[in-house]
Amino acid sequence: MKELLDRFLRYVKVETTAVEDTTEYPSSPGQFELGKILAEEMEEMGIEDVEVGKYGIVMGTLPGNVKKAPTIAWLAHMDTSPDASGKNIKPIIHKKYNGKDIVLPGDKTKVIEVDETEGMADLKGKTLITTDGTTLLGADDKAGVAAIMTAAAHLLANPRIKHGPIRLLFTCDEEVGRGTDKVDIKKINAACAYTLDGEGEAGLENETFSADMATITITGVNIHPGFAKGRMVNAIRLAGLFLSRLPWHQLAPETTAGRDGFLHPYMIEGGVPEVTIRILLRSFVTGELKEEAKILKTVAASILADFPKAKINIKVAKQYRNMIEHLDKEPRAVDLAAKAIKAAGFEPKFESIRGGTDGARLSEVGLPTPNLSVGMHNFHSPLEFACLEQMQSSVNVLIELAKLWGKEK
Repeated sequence: MKELLDRFLRYVKVETTAVEDTTEYPSSPGQFELGKILAEEMEEMGIEDVEVGKYGIVMGTLPGNVKKAPTIAWLAHMDTSPDASGKNIKPIIHKKYNGKDIVLPGDKTKVIEVDETEGMADLKGKTLITTDGTTLLGADDKAGVAAIMTAAAHLLANPRIKHGPIRLLFTCDEEVGRGTDKVDIKKINAACAYTLDGEGEAGLENETFSADMATITITGVNIHPGFAKGRMVNAIRLAGLFLSRLPWHQLAPETTAGRDGFLHPYMIEGGVPEVTIRILLRSFVTGELKEEAKILKTVAASILADFPKAKINIKVAKQYRNMIEHLDKEPRAVDLAAKAIKAAGFEPKFESIRGGTDGARLSEVGLPTPNLSVGMHNFHSPLEFACLEQMQSSVNVLIELAKLWGKEK
């Protein structure tokens, strides 16, 4: 585990925060920096055909030692969420965690509470890595990067372990929804892939939300407020009305769980003349996205009925689709992952992601890609932490997965 921990600590110290409002890919220079570090390490350990592409994506091939075994791929993303700072990360190692709340010393108002953190009580006695409270940690997804690199190094150091070719792929900008925009699945040329981007241990995520994003543009009528009576139509007020009329008691992230979908307004900007609202549409049933879009149109119509001088434009863009709709193309992807988890000593936990992964998009375009746990917790937050033993279990799962695919033809 020392090698795994050393890799992880090395990777999280590279600032790779993704930037949402840019057309650059990758969106931040640190992703190129980490990519070059990974490429150098891959070459040193014996990975073949290593390259850092012009878009920052890193790929290489762990050569197989079994004839005719299928090629598979292991993926993780190098960027971290823009929801919290990823600059000057100061990881703290808590050996033999005592099972109590953890007060983060850089900002003592930040406390990782056992009662508020699912599964944390079960980690007593294990090694946890936290931040100091001033940044996120970057376990999402550098825990995945470290696990893949450690598993690859183990296979190369132990040639007696039989396995087929394995592509290693490290992507950019997953956190801002562009992780697969520049990925060439023909170049990967694999039977299936696995993203190492899940929380906890022994998780096998074979289902995601289907997702669209709506951009609502509300155009009002602006005029000097001293002469506005009967003439001004304030787009800010109409935006407030629009949001208040959404069915948030039963169709919002704050009020739903499990397999419930939602409408999530996550950005609003503008002024009296015009306001833009971005709303995420989410459902495990792809067809329900159209029904959610109809709700937005109904709300818009109700406002225009009261304010006919206003204009409301609704533009819905496709984001990704539920991966379960596409995993049947290669059923071994999930079946062998479940067997690998059992071979590593765990009972697989089949889970549905209330979100998306690179795997959702890759599955949709023809590369079946379920998601595996890698020991991360509380991601996108200064309260983020990773469990070293759970990260090691993900390494063990990858090794067992390599063995099982090595027996396939």
